[in-house]
Amino acid sequence: MNKEIVKKVPSPLRVRKGLSKLEQFMAKLPGAKFGDEIAPLKHTFADGCYIREITMPKGMLLTSKIHKIKHPYFILKGDCSVLTETGVVRLKAPFHGITMPGTKRLLYIHEETVWVTVHVTRKTDLKEIEKDIVAKTYEELPDDIKKQISENIDEIDETKLLEFTKKIKEE
Repeated sequence: MNKEIVKKVPSPLRVRKGLSKLEQFMAKLPGAKFGDEIAPLKHTFADGCYIREITMPKGMLLTSKIHKIKHPYFILKGDCSVLTETGVVRLKAPFHGITMPGTKRLLYIHEETVWVTVHVTRKTDLKEIEKDIVAKTYEELPDDIKKQISENIDEIDETKLLEFTKKIKEE
């Protein structure tokens, strides 16, 4: 098995709020990059499918977008630690899984990683597809998804998330 559970987290919404704070902190750092500046995406289309591929270099720390729809993902190459609302896992290629709606990830790349997602759509306009598959904020998620992932948001100390990122870099 190429999935190792590193640590479970106590509150999914603490993680969500913490990821948001960490992302804001990271955006202020010198040399911060966003979107395709981080690692360009490769876009491929097949009958009724949009395939999105990203190659992330070793040592990169990044956050994903907020996913609106359930879809498969595949790690074709690499090794990364991933923090989501359900905990921290270490994923090594080859690996595949399912991304649930409302998911946002913090990733630390131990070895260059190739991550592929597949989305069902007949559209080919990338801006239109992006509107369908990702949300800019949790508030943009469909009501049924917000209901599934809602609970009271606890405060989280940014320092703990920064300590987490330092720890996984040291592994």
